[in-house]
Amino acid sequence: MAVSDLDISLSALYLHPVKSCGGIAVDESLLIETGLELDRAWMVVDAYGEMLTQREYPQLALVQPTLRGDDVVLRAPGMLAMHLALDRVEEPCRVRVWGDEVAAYDMGALAAQWFSDFMRRPGLRLARFDPEHKRLSDPHWTGTVPAQTAFADGFALLVTSNASLADLNTRLVARGEAPVTMQRFRPNLVLDGLQPFDEDHLDEISLDTDDGPVRIRLVKPCVRCSIPNVDPVSAESSSEPGLTLAGYRADARMDGGITFGMNAVVVEGIERVLRVGQRGRASFAV
Repeated sequence: MAVSDLDISLSALYLHPVKSCGGIAVDESLLIETGLELDRAWMVVDAYGEMLTQREYPQLALVQPTLRGDDVVLRAPGMLAMHLALDRVEEPCRVRVWGDEVAAYDMGALAAQWFSDFMRRPGLRLARFDPEHKRLSDPHWTGTVPAQTAFADGFALLVTSNASLADLNTRLVARGEAPVTMQRFRPNLVLDGLQPFDEDHLDEISLDTDDGPVRIRLVKPCVRCSIPNVDPVSAESSSEPGLTLAGYRADARMDGGITFGMNAVVVEGIERVLRVGQRGRASFAV
């Protein structure tokens, strides 16, 4: 049961084509079974197929993607641009995302050498998620929704709000720290119309698209690791904003884990287009 509908709007959309690399703010995005189209569709892996992330390799933040009509262009300091064709892959492979071994496609020797050179780590490969593979989110959180995801940590979408970021930045400045941008938290959907951290307690959001509603269920608080402490511009790590968040964002639902944002799954609206500025409603869970 849900009560107390709120009027909301979609303030921003972000894609992260290569897991743990730079993000892109976009004006619109197609919603597919695994979330936003092309979000976390590629992933850097080692010679054994194990994922690389900013947790251990913060320099991945410096790999900046750009979307073009038929490819994704990757740029990084000291490197020539790398073009990833959207319609081309090479050999099938198996890779691991946390505890899940999933089907993927290797992106070939050139992409492998590019990441190996940039990371100064031999043997790296770039894999693309196999869209025929169904990687399901944890049913403990999704319930009866058969929610899929690609190379994201565990869920199709991550939802945050501008109000929550503003609250955090007020606290950072009061401590003599610099404010941070939303890119630190790598969300997909950023909402307006909420009070700080209202998203923690929402059941569903519904956004009005040209083709009908998109319904998204917020299912699990996002426990934060060290990645928000990595500056997305410089890849330098510090103790903030994690230290400030630790002072007031311990979530009992996550055994005291420090949370910011909510993991979410798609209930309705596959193949509909989300656009910045779309309006909708949010309902609190009771």
